[in-house]
Amino acid sequence: MQRIRQRWEIQKNWQLIFPVLGVTLTMLAAYMIARRLLHLFGLNNTYFEWIFTIGVTLLLYFLLIRFFLWCFKKLENKWKVTFKWEMITIFIVFAITGSLAGKMAGPLVEWIGLGKGAVHHVLYWIIRILIIFPLYQVLLISIGWLFGQFQFFWNFEKKMLKRMGLGFLAP
Repeated sequence: MQRIRQRWEIQKNWQLIFPVLGVTLTMLAAYMIARRLLHLFGLNNTYFEWIFTIGVTLLLYFLLIRFFLWCFKKLENKWKVTFKWEMITIFIVFAITGSLAGKMAGPLVEWIGLGKGAVHHVLYWIIRILIIFPLYQVLLISIGWLFGQFQFFWNFEKKMLKRMGLGFLAP
């Protein structure tokens, strides 16, 4: 436990939630991908179902952890954070925000009456993507605030909008 505290610069016990949450969410993502692959290959309801699921989950978990640690090293100097555990928090916020914006866009498109059955599928996806963009911006700031990283995401948001030529939206 002491190695984890030192590696991620954890000073208080409550900060341990972020590495634990990161490991748990990575395992969950690996499991969900493994189950999708299981159905894709038609191995559900066979003798190999759980062997395949556990094996692929562990393999994907290992690969995802290696990828995230590589990303941490690359972004450590670029993102100005006080402690390394904040990097985990930032990655979790990005993951939740992206997933939530993608999930919420579908019902919003249906709610405004431009669902899959109402318009051509190309127009549906264009509208859905156009809805995802502002929704993502609002969710990023909101979820970042919930995780205690408002200032990082506010600065990130302003920089992103300026690069897109929309800097006037975030003074």
